[in-house]
Amino acid sequence: MIPIFITTFTTIFLAELGDKTQLATVAISGTSNRPGAVFLGSASALVVASLLGVIAGGSIAAMIPSNVLKILAALGFLIIGTRLLWPLTQNAEELIER
Repeated sequence: MIPIFITTFTTIFLAELGDKTQLATVAISGTSNRPGAVFLGSASALVVASLLGVIAGGSIAAMIPSNVLKILAALGFLIIGTRLLWPLTQNAEELIER
């Protein structure tokens, strides 16, 4: 149990650093004089979102083999990464032409 906990904590912690959820929390806490309420609200939202992910993941894993899920996840990340990097390649070509 401890290794999966540490792996999950580390992965989620690093994934959440600097993402839009953290930026939204910073913005809300900057305009509020109740940082405890902001913390409880944002922490609760992350817990509920994670719970939904765990429930969905468990349900999907019961129907689809894990190796197929890993391939689908890898393809999804590859597509997202390509879509994010594609504009950079277009801008690089424009810069080279100048």
